[in-house]
Amino acid sequence: MLGVGLDNQDGHKRVTKGDNFYLVGGSEETHERMTETAIKVNEKLARKGKHLSELSPQEFAEIVREASGK
Repeated sequence: MLGVGLDNQDGHKRVTKGDNFYLVGGSEETHERMTETAIKVNEKLARKGKHLSELSPQEFAEIVREASGK
């Protein structure tokens, strides 16, 4: 997963990477939200016993919606 935040106004460069994700940019709030969502996606994958590469686009979208609370 790649997350790009475009709302940074403070000049701080934010980069976070982990299993299955690489996140760059964004305000502190946006970057934190992206990080939480990526971590929750990984937790859901672990509970399902699946790898990111095994998901259909529809399954991936559903998991991201659930993880982001939308």
